[in-house]
Amino acid sequence: MSLVAIVGRPNVGKSTLFNRLVGMRQAIVDDTAGTTRDRHYGKSDWRGREFSVIDTGGYSTGNDDLFEEEIRKQVALAIEEADVILFMVEVSTGITDLDMTMAGLLRRTSKKVILTVNKVDNNSQLFEAHEFYSFGLGDPFAISSISGTGTGELMDEIINALPEYDNAEREELPRITVVGRPNVGKSSLINALLGEERNIVTPIAGTTRDAIDTRYNKFGMDFYLVDTAGLRKKGKVTENLEFYSVMRSIRAIEYSDVCVLMIDAVQGVEAQDMSIFSLILRNKKGCVIVVNKWDLVEKETNTMKLFREAIEKRIAPFNDIPIIFASALTKQRIYDVLQACCRVYENRIRRIPTSGLNEYLLPLIEQTPPPSNKGKWVKIKYITQLASPTPSFAFFVNLPQYIREPYRRFLENKMREKWDFTGVPIQIFFRKK
Repeated sequence: MSLVAIVGRPNVGKSTLFNRLVGMRQAIVDDTAGTTRDRHYGKSDWRGREFSVIDTGGYSTGNDDLFEEEIRKQVALAIEEADVILFMVEVSTGITDLDMTMAGLLRRTSKKVILTVNKVDNNSQLFEAHEFYSFGLGDPFAISSISGTGTGELMDEIINALPEYDNAEREELPRITVVGRPNVGKSSLINALLGEERNIVTPIAGTTRDAIDTRYNKFGMDFYLVDTAGLRKKGKVTENLEFYSVMRSIRAIEYSDVCVLMIDAVQGVEAQDMSIFSLILRNKKGCVIVVNKWDLVEKETNTMKLFREAIEKRIAPFNDIPIIFASALTKQRIYDVLQACCRVYENRIRRIPTSGLNEYLLPLIEQTPPPSNKGKWVKIKYITQLASPTPSFAFFVNLPQYIREPYRRFLENKMREKWDFTGVPIQIFFRKK
């Protein structure tokens, strides 16, 4: 899937445009420069073409030199990672020194750059937008991200600029992708499983650079094992690693069947781990959680149990996920990881016959029907599994709008009790009978 990055100095409206493109208020918007500190990721589609969007919004500090340095890093990463770059400026403030600096960086890239002039709310401001031709980045697109004016033409330009990927035939094998924060031991796990030094490993976070996939064909298992990173000289690891790991994880997750989320046992579960976990769930991928470096943890009574409970609390309500405590260095339980991945993959492609669904679920629904709403009774008549890459089920109902989230979770839990969907998100849709 193609990746579109929104770059620009603070407070030009990047997050507002991001929310409009992904169709939800996901990023916080405020007049204060630097409101966006975390990077936001979402999906958008236009004219039947789906693509990913990342808001590279900002870094806030009183030190202008450091401020410019951080923005420069983000632009450099966007140039490297994205297929299309939206360079946002603001019409009312005109061209600033930071705009000029960023434009200079973007002129030197071969990637498609779309100059987007925001906050153009009237005809006089439309005329003022012409001064941005001086950047030498082509025609500026005048928009108002808050009202939506001009965003249709901008989306057309994005779609026209997206690359056409080569869909050459390739053997259809499961793709198991190892993801996680920098320096949690992703490459070490891959090397331990393959039995060779396939990927460079150093103590420096960010050594791995490009996604490397290797076919694993041992012990009756056959799949592609993907390490989300690659080769980089130590002296060049200067990026904003948090941003870099998220961008890499996005693409790796979207192209995978099962994701192995690695957590550092010494550092514990951190916010970045939960960010990557939410990406896995949002993309409806299978998931296995591996707590690496378990050999470095001092063990006491119930250490593993308490650690597992802490993870389950963080990932709730989706707790039906294998959690394996391993060590890539000592090879402790690393083959349990592969077996769990294979099991999760089988669960992800599992098909339940329509007759089996109805024979099991309809009596349960009759015993525990959905609560009435406004004096109206909700009746579920029929259930079937949809033809989708992930487990998705349609419940045909007389009043689907009255079914609430607790009852959806009740149905999902009953299905998980009957059929093995461990490690796999389930989608349930209520449709009008």
